[in-house]
Amino acid sequence: MAPGKPAARKKTAAWAVWLTIGLVVAGCVAAGVLSNDGDTAVPAPAADERADSVAILQRTSAEQGLCYGWELVDYYDYGAPLNVGSNLGDGVAVEENSSCPRWVQVTANIGYVSESSESNDFARIQVTGSPDIDAADLRQVERGLERLGLTEDVFVDDPGWAVTRAAVMLPLLAVEAGLAEPADAPVPVAANPSPLPDAGSDYLRDRWGWLLATLGLLLLAALFVTVGVVQRRRTTAPGRGAAPDAPSRSGGERRAAAPAQPAGAGEARRTREKS
Repeated sequence: MAPGKPAARKKTAAWAVWLTIGLVVAGCVAAGVLSNDGDTAVPAPAADERADSVAILQRTSAEQGLCYGWELVDYYDYGAPLNVGSNLGDGVAVEENSSCPRWVQVTANIGYVSESSESNDFARIQVTGSPDIDAADLRQVERGLERLGLTEDVFVDDPGWAVTRAAVMLPLLAVEAGLAEPADAPVPVAANPSPLPDAGSDYLRDRWGWLLATLGLLLLAALFVTVGVVQRRRTTAPGRGAAPDAPSRSGGERRAAAPAQPAGAGEARRTREKS
């Protein structure tokens, strides 16, 4: 075998190792960029949540003569509200609506921050109404939502569910504040709100790409170390490519091979010894 071939193979293997490591590192960086440090978008209410809320508000509004609605706002989105709804329908607001001279509306302003931020997610809940409704009565309705379990933490965990739940609680709280007469149809009570689904770990969910890439890098490193150890043992083993004058694995010099005896030398020596 030519002397240059082993060196060329080692150089090729080294390039392959560094290329693989570079690809893994690039994958780690790409995964971090795509993860975007957590999702900061505020989710809107589900379609069934909006439809059920509209149906309940339509019945109570017709009996009480007071319009009710909700408004979900993304604090960091300065455009239109994320979602609105009322007894007039999904996507129809009661504020400044000629069909609703008297109205009460709950507004949830939600702000999500990135995982790297030192700030926390927050929710600001406000109950507003038509000009003829006293501000003190609106504050009483607002405190009633928290008393019924619709706290700021609940709005942060599931904004869509919380804002529609708060909207259907408005008729009950309006009766407590003296803004409307009790409706004949019973209004659902939220004294024991249904538990929210477990959202799981934000840390693992937002960094799954980094974790997978790191695990792959560790496995590749272990593979390269194992291959290197095996190749070293093969090249240093006795009789596997070692030069005749190379030192042995124990550090001592190798014994030189005895020269071959010419044919018939042994027989001549025995004849002289007999004589």
